[in-house]
Amino acid sequence: MPDAKARWGRMSPLQMLAHLADWMSMVSGDIATTPRRALLRHPPLKQLAIYWLPFPRGIATSPELISRAPSEWSVERALVCERVTSFEKLYSKTEWPEHPVFGRMTPRAWGVFAYRHMDHHLRQFGV
Repeated sequence: MPDAKARWGRMSPLQMLAHLADWMSMVSGDIATTPRRALLRHPPLKQLAIYWLPFPRGIATSPELISRAPSEWSVERALVCERVTSFEKLYSKTEWPEHPVFGRMTPRAWGVFAYRHMDHHLRQFGV
C-alpha cells in the first residue's frame, strides 16, 4: 500500500501512517496538542460528530499530528500496529487528555472515535 493513491486529501500513505501513530500517541498522552475553540466541544454536536456524522474529507488536523517527518514504511506500519494493539490498555487510565476539538471525552467516546478516525484514513487509500 505504500504506493496507493489518495482518494481525497494531500497525505501520502506514509504520512497517513505517521499521522495515525502520532494521533494514538496523543490519545495516550505522549503528544500534547493545542485545544481549539469549536462548537463541537458542546453536546449534542459533540456526540453527533463522534458517533454519527460522517468524517468530512480534507478537514484540518492539529499541526502537532502532521509535523513529524515520517520514517520508512515498515517503521511507521509497525508503530501503528503496536499502538492499535496497546490501545485497549488505555481503558484502565484514570486521566485522559482533552481532544483538541472535542475537549473531554469518555473512554468509550475515545474508542469509537479512534475506530472511526482510522477507518476514515484507511478508506482514504482504498483499504
